[in-house]
Amino acid sequence: MNTIVTRKTVAEELAAYLNRDISLARLVDWAEDTLNDGELDEQDAELLRDILARVGLADVREFGLSWDDCYSFLSQLGYTTQVKILPLAA
Repeated sequence: MNTIVTRKTVAEELAAYLNRDISLARLVDWAEDTLNDGELDEQDAELLRDILARVGLADVREFGLSWDDCYSFLSQLGYTTQVKILPLAA
């Protein structure tokens, strides 16, 4: 049984990418796999499909994935984005 992919699921993956917990290649693979095999929340299926399709193209030079793209996706998903600057550990 597949886990249902929700707005929160997609937002968490985007946040992991922005925080460099996962690579762009990993995010793209996840988006492609989710589009092909994932079960999207019916209530938000169109929005989730649109965002996942765009993220799935991020490894193509002509498309890429900018900070503004991620900000826009997160906003569409119902999240606000804040940047926190922390000093490097010594």
